[in-house]
Amino acid sequence: MTLNPAHGATYLNNQFLIAMPTLTDPGFFHTVTYLCQHNHEGALGIVINRQIDMKLGEILKQMNIRILSVDAAEATVFSGGPVQQERGFVIHSPCGHWDSSMMVSDKIALTTSRDILEAVAVGEGPEQYLVALGYAGWGEGQLEREIIDNAWLNTPCGNDILFNTPVSQRWSAAASQIGININQLTTPAGHG
Repeated sequence: MTLNPAHGATYLNNQFLIAMPTLTDPGFFHTVTYLCQHNHEGALGIVINRQIDMKLGEILKQMNIRILSVDAAEATVFSGGPVQQERGFVIHSPCGHWDSSMMVSDKIALTTSRDILEAVAVGEGPEQYLVALGYAGWGEGQLEREIIDNAWLNTPCGNDILFNTPVSQRWSAAASQIGININQLTTPAGHG
């Protein structure tokens, strides 16, 4: 895979970034990040395996959104990353038509508008969704350097991992998609 934009870039949209065991930054230790946007200017992703001690119902109440769905009220909320932690992001499928959405793939979108939360609250939202506060961001060339330095392993997105796999299993499940038992990696490995 080519990561140098000057030589025909390969961008990692709709992929998982799996923190290598050697990545000890507490903000990203053992995380799986879903990359929503990656281009020559940088990257934006949502961490999908860091739950916060808050249910979606609490956020909906704070926003004065009427809740009719017990599933929505009890839905897990994730810490999507260290940037703009007061801002909400919804990864969902199917994509649908919302006020502020970005298509990540033909089946998954990232939405930041209130209308999707209003729909979720009454049981009329997307079939599958993940709500996060904050995001992970990288500046121009930063993610590429971190991958070359073996901080991250990238794999294709697996919808089942994104929406259905128990949170505690997402890190190892994402790596196992490409035949890697990440718990057994003790020496630097990855893209070299």
